[in-house]
Amino acid sequence: MFQELTQKFTTILDKLKDRPRLTEEHIQDILRQIRLSLLEADVNFKVVKDLVAEIQAKAVGEELSKHLKPDQQFLKIFQDALTHTMGEAQSIDLKHKAPIVIMMVGLQGSGKTTSTAKLALYFKKQKKRHPYLVPADVHRPAAIDQLKSLAARLDLPVYDTKPGDKAVKVAVRAIKEAKDQGHDLVLLDTAGRLQLDSEMMEELKQIKKKCEIHHSLFVVDAMAGQEAVNVAKAFDEALGISGVLLTKLDGDARGGAALSVRYVTGKPIYFCGVGEKPEDLEPFYPDRLARRILGMGDMLGLIEKAQAEINESEAKEAAAKLLKNQFTLEDFKKQLGQMKKLGGVSKLMGFLPGMGKLTKQVDPKLMEKELKRKEAMINSMTIQERRFPRLINGRRRLRIAKGSGTQVSDINRLLKEFEQMQKMMKKFGKLGMKGLGKMLGGL
Repeated sequence: MFQELTQKFTTILDKLKDRPRLTEEHIQDILRQIRLSLLEADVNFKVVKDLVAEIQAKAVGEELSKHLKPDQQFLKIFQDALTHTMGEAQSIDLKHKAPIVIMMVGLQGSGKTTSTAKLALYFKKQKKRHPYLVPADVHRPAAIDQLKSLAARLDLPVYDTKPGDKAVKVAVRAIKEAKDQGHDLVLLDTAGRLQLDSEMMEELKQIKKKCEIHHSLFVVDAMAGQEAVNVAKAFDEALGISGVLLTKLDGDARGGAALSVRYVTGKPIYFCGVGEKPEDLEPFYPDRLARRILGMGDMLGLIEKAQAEINESEAKEAAAKLLKNQFTLEDFKKQLGQMKKLGGVSKLMGFLPGMGKLTKQVDPKLMEKELKRKEAMINSMTIQERRFPRLINGRRRLRIAKGSGTQVSDINRLLKEFEQMQKMMKKFGKLGMKGLGKMLGGL
């Protein structure tokens, strides 16, 4: 997520460290580099201008806090400015008479159909709603089939749209059917085009005219850059969009759409897609994203994700085994599985503070590849071998290597690393939880 931008900002801010004071000359030089980095990230030029002006107004001539170093003070000003640019976290208003109707709009290829299913699943799980999906993109049979397929996989009800149906009639009938069946939320997946055209807009206007639409949610690809702003403005002028859903925020997005669309349109970003799985949709928190962009991590987001994905009793059992030196390769395999649930190495690194620097030295993709190799090696072992690694002699190592497509030297390295980890945890186990807490600073 914004890895390139984070690395640039980390490099820029590192120049401020250990300075007893910041002169106006220092600040102007830093602001120039920030401005250039944002423009290269395809952030709207007006947004860049106002953002830099806000930082400058607060940083130049400001009496620095006695409790913060100059670089820390500047970082706080920068974070606040980024957060202000992306707006406050807002929840979509669901206080309407059922069924509440949300019309998903946007260009073709923005991830609208997938996001419609993700949003339905989110409301079902998080808000205890009873959503009803409507394939209203009658111009693309593939879009109809895709939404029906997603609905079947996620056990969500869906209207049986047929190719050749009229979009407005589909919307009217589907909303009535949803109401009759007791659904309190309807999600319309409307047609998109490769570019804005009057025919598409007219169809959306007719749906809005014939149906009571409570929210028009603009879906935009985070990698679209500042062009997303122009498209969002056009949709807002024609339909009056309620807010924005950003897709592919986990990809190689440069930051243009996320940092521009709310500031220019004035519409809140409600949700963001952070992966390909149906569960990979989250509420948008500008303050958390600002921290991640600046390499400060998002520990609160990581905790929430862990609580949602990881079995608490299994986590406690693993921690107890570690301290008692009873942790086996079987347990290690389970931990790798839990890491996958959290999105793998790349996503985890984005949540942790200071990872902007580390990604220059360590490639998360290579780390991910290495963990997969380790998992393949463990999978090639028998249950007994995983529980009692000392059983693994030369003949067994050769068999495991062949089974996992690795070398015996790789098996030797894995076992050595695991042995070292066990020795380390044995020392921690002798300390106990209280002793370990003191060693870590009384936490």
